[in-house]
Amino acid sequence: MSMRRHSWSVAAALALCISPLLQAADKPLLQDGKQTLFQRVLTTPNCQLVSAAGAAGGVTQPAFSRFYVYERAEAGSSEWLRVGPDSYGKSIGWLAASCTVDWKMQLTLAFTNPANRDRLLFFKERTTLESILDAPDPVSQVAPLRAKLKQGVQAPGVLAQEPEFFVDMHKQFYLLPVLSGEEVMTEEGFRARILNVASVSKADATASTAAAGAGSSAVQSASQLKEFSAAVVFVIDSTISMDPYIERTREAIRKVYAQIEVENLGKQVKFGLVAFRSSTKAVAGLEYVSKMYADPNTVKDGADFLDKVADLQQAKVSSSSFDEDAYAGVMHAIDQVDWSQFGARYVVLITDAGAIDGDSSLSHTGLGAEQVRIEASNPGVAIYTLHLKTAAGLKNHATAEAQYQALSTYPGTNTSLYYPVNAGDLDAYGRKVDALASAITTQVKSAYMGDDAIGSALNAKQDPAEQQMLDDAALIGHAMQLAYLGQKTGSQAPPVFQAWISDRDLIKQNLPTTDVRVLLTKSQLSDLSDVLKQILDAANEGLISPSEMFQRLRSVAATMGADPNQLKQSDNTRLAELGVLGEYLEDLPYQSEVLNLDEETWKSWDGLSQEKFIRTLSTKLRHYQRYNADVDRWVALAKDSDARDNVYPVPLEMMP
Repeated sequence: MSMRRHSWSVAAALALCISPLLQAADKPLLQDGKQTLFQRVLTTPNCQLVSAAGAAGGVTQPAFSRFYVYERAEAGSSEWLRVGPDSYGKSIGWLAASCTVDWKMQLTLAFTNPANRDRLLFFKERTTLESILDAPDPVSQVAPLRAKLKQGVQAPGVLAQEPEFFVDMHKQFYLLPVLSGEEVMTEEGFRARILNVASVSKADATASTAAAGAGSSAVQSASQLKEFSAAVVFVIDSTISMDPYIERTREAIRKVYAQIEVENLGKQVKFGLVAFRSSTKAVAGLEYVSKMYADPNTVKDGADFLDKVADLQQAKVSSSSFDEDAYAGVMHAIDQVDWSQFGARYVVLITDAGAIDGDSSLSHTGLGAEQVRIEASNPGVAIYTLHLKTAAGLKNHATAEAQYQALSTYPGTNTSLYYPVNAGDLDAYGRKVDALASAITTQVKSAYMGDDAIGSALNAKQDPAEQQMLDDAALIGHAMQLAYLGQKTGSQAPPVFQAWISDRDLIKQNLPTTDVRVLLTKSQLSDLSDVLKQILDAANEGLISPSEMFQRLRSVAATMGADPNQLKQSDNTRLAELGVLGEYLEDLPYQSEVLNLDEETWKSWDGLSQEKFIRTLSTKLRHYQRYNADVDRWVALAKDSDARDNVYPVPLEMMP
């Protein structure tokens, strides 16, 4: 069977949507067929910036510097580009067009953690990659290539492979720009994207080459892991009915600390605890929404931990609804703990109720499960959920399970860390807490002793549910070690310029090798927030009168400068066609519920479907506010560029 293909255009995506008042008189050239998207290029290695078109000499630019194109000219039968570091009229010289690559789609890729997949391969030719994905038995084609790479020999058709250890974009920004792409159906029956990418990390090619080769030796890895440590922060529901579980959690930690002290692992494993309830505005007697009882960075030993959590008890009054603010508790742990001190980072959420959703007036964070999971991935925290399915919450179980499944999927490995405790059985809960705390501790001990972390915690015979939890814990522990070693060894994206990759593992084709990030500028993020607010306001009015929503949005489009004569009046006009959303969204490789929404569909939805649409947009809008305030992760893509052209790597699923 041959692959079925569906192309997505590279002719449009991200640039700036800037008010004409802010734009300098000298503007970059527009992309063909676009009104707001400027032409941009990336430099290849050894590209030189010169003072005039066709001039010799010049200053070599770092590979992957992004420049805006202000003018194109011919000199000596070659094309030259007058370029600037930003879109605000500051051109600084000329580049030969031959040493640049057009970057029409401001997308970049981030490696997923390679804990349960093979390292991604960069192929010189697209046809080599296609033949593997077309093969009835891809293993027969991939295995010989892997064998050569393992021996340190060049594999035919392979330019490079992903580093052995995880390269964390949050800690060490790198560019893996998408130049073009095509969706295919593999012979194995999975949808994958064949991507033409470029790859150069910020560090120099020498450091990158070392990291991209065979990897560090086992001796070096074992030496680095002697400093590997773990923090486990329990985030526990402390509302009415939770006292028995609070006490059993204390008992589990008491036992683990006794084991830690016997084995002299006090510096390697630390525990913390955050308690959460619900809105104190709704019920003042709850005392707090969330509260840090023990920060793992300040806990000295087991006795100190138990002393810090001694006065933790369930609330004396009931919350205003059955759901509690679990996301506030998790975000308290994510935001307030200094996770950088630890190699392995875990939050263990314990609750018998669903979570208050981000769109609720009772929500402290304004975030939903997906947004909290993304925030946890920034410091590299894995979220376990132990869901106590008590009789009192019977009607709430299905909704809560869906929330916590979304919250507790560990990125890149497709591993769900959600574990139900049927009937809220206290003994079953106790066994799970004991097993989980012991498994994490054992992994750290194994790393310290130089043993293989995978399987090291699986000595005792367990029932299948607990065995699955231990298997998952071993996999996540391995992923944490790869991330830690990547940071310690300065692991870099490989120094390949252009290559072809698959966004799915070549053998385990259900596993992603990369995640897509959309690089949005300050003005784009601001525009996006403004427009989403307009859409939300119109949608809320549309709940009362469905025809009002699109009428209002047509008015919004007109005030934003769209030609009223071009605004279609038909019921099948998609929201994208009204022109209220920036051109940078038009050809992103994803299905957008917002862009594809038309008046006929909106009117056909029942009230619940319309409310779900509004809730999703609301939580994304609040998440954009966090991005805007996250100063540390705004990145300049060119030296001396205007700060307004700095970009933020927004996960593709957070686009509207």
